Amino acid sequence: MHGRAESPDPGQAGFSNLSTSLTLESYECFDYGTGMLTGDLCEDLCVTKTLTYKRCLYYNQGKKVIQADWRGHPVILKSKNEIFSSYHGLGFLEEMESQGIPETELLLMIALEVKNTLGLELPNKTVGPLWKKRGPHWKAQLASLWSLLQQEEYIYFSVLQDISKHVLRVIGSCGHFYAVEYLTAGHAWHSTLFSVEDAVGASLSGIKHKAKAIIQIAISFLDMVNHFDNDFSYPLHLCDIKPENFAIRNDLTVISIPGKVVAIDVDMAFFEPKMRDILEQNCSGDEDCVFFDCFSKCNLKNGKCGAERANTNLQVICDKIFRPWFTLNLGGSAVSFPMQLQLQEAVHDCAQPRIKDISNIQSNSANSFSQLYNLFQVSQKELQKSSLADSSVMVTQET
Repeated sequence: MHGRAESPDPGQAGFSNLSTSLTLESYECFDYGTGMLTGDLCEDLCVTKTLTYKRCLYYNQGKKVIQADWRGHPVILKSKNEIFSSYHGLGFLEEMESQGIPETELLLMIALEVKNTLGLELPNKTVGPLWKKRGPHWKAQLASLWSLLQQEEYIYFSVLQDISKHVLRVIGSCGHFYAVEYLTAGHAWHSTLFSVEDAVGASLSGIKHKAKAIIQIAISFLDMVNHFDNDFSYPLHLCDIKPENFAIRNDLTVISIPGKVVAIDVDMAFFEPKMRDILEQNCSGDEDCVFFDCFSKCNLKNGKCGAERANTNLQVICDKIFRPWFTLNLGGSAVSFPMQLQLQEAVHDCAQPRIKDISNIQSNSANSFSQLYNLFQVSQKELQKSSLADSSVMVTQET
């Protein structure tokens, strides 16, 4: 949810800004100074002052999101709780000898905590991004990590960042606060959901460039869906899909081509084993089997929701992201009218598949995926031809 501010009343906004500012500048640095916590960003926050608070973007009981400046660049700081002591500690740390716990036992502890949080078992080598080399203040180091491991989103970003281009990059941490890259989130009220000017540059904001950008972003959404469905040991289910939970990262590889779609809020993301546990609840009807954007069907014979999800990530993205784009007159005359009709129909069928048997949901989703990918690529070619024709006309006029 970062990149956007909620709209609390002025009193609450003032309190949250003051509270989070004091937490960073006083409590966090006091705990760092007394050796309670540590992290690779603590020196910048508390000593050199190269990590500075700017404003509170989101503040509620379960999440604090802060915009900060780090060495001249905007970053986002996140934590579930404000105060370090509000996290469950490791009571045995104070009794440990100076040599501490063997490294293999530490990695096992971390892997078990990750398993409890994500609902799946990871090999020890996968937890490498979570546990850096043991430093001189290893007790504070472990206590700080333990507070971070109680934040599911931090684990997702840390574990996936080396194997996925579709999640936020973790920059570092200090105690229980962790920093991620700053990206501008989408907005449901934005005419194109995402700032196309940010994606392709203000100088390329003509109607055809916007149409090209939307098609390219749509393709990146499909790439992300395919990646989350197939590239991990289990599918990753997204149960809170809305523009505000995604952003576009510009990798500066090709001018005027938007970068990748990035999931910036994964509080409601679950790998398959945990998704099945969440869905398999008691029920008296299908309405009892809905968990935000993820749902299953109620088995009236045993009064239990099915463990298998009855919709897909792609289906929800078609409904909440693609439908607003492809029910509009995309790009004016840049995309042919027959192609616009095909896109609208394909997106509608993807969002509301006409299937009754849940066992067909995956094959139907795969068909929608292939159809949309093909239509987006054909649309790209149409737009490219249209741009070349415009360039040719301009050259002719100049000569």
